[in-house]
Amino acid sequence: MAQPIGSWSSRVVVIGASAGGVEAIKYIASQLPPDFAAAVLVVLHIPHNSVSVLPDILRRAGPLPAVHASTREPMRPGRIYVAPPDRHMLITRSEVRAVFGPRENGHRPAVDPLFRSAAQAFGADAIGVVLTGNLDDGTAGLLAIKQAGGTAIVQDPADAMYPGMPRSAIHSVDADFVVRLDDVPETIVRLV
Repeated sequence: MAQPIGSWSSRVVVIGASAGGVEAIKYIASQLPPDFAAAVLVVLHIPHNSVSVLPDILRRAGPLPAVHASTREPMRPGRIYVAPPDRHMLITRSEVRAVFGPRENGHRPAVDPLFRSAAQAFGADAIGVVLTGNLDDGTAGLLAIKQAGGTAIVQDPADAMYPGMPRSAIHSVDADFVVRLDDVPETIVRLV
């Protein structure tokens, strides 16, 4: 069984997306290696009353197990955690939590709470990724990651199905990488 991240030094990858995000996240999951040495945490905007099958989609797409985050569970490398409907996902250095909190940017789950918690818990070891979507969720959280010394990756708005979130992130954050979706997985793997 894999060791919880708190027991060894590792980076963490946090990904945020909205409209057009299922295909983008699925592509990233399909390109990650089976021995990927970091936990991957994903927030996709979904209506609070819907059923999320994103973990099933990601399990079928690639080699890493994917699950909805639960109330409190150890965070393990080589696993994808997905925010469940109507819950924000937060992390500490060693665990994942799904919590009911106020909507942010009109959403629950929202990207910013996850990104802020990654900045606080992991600092320079946090890798934030903003993908396709409307409006600006993820921008403030990505800025927090950068201010903590972490790495910011943004999908090129010209390549995004919905360029609002990437455009907002680039406008407010000095991103380390602005790349096409095709190049996001390779960039993540290189950094980890």
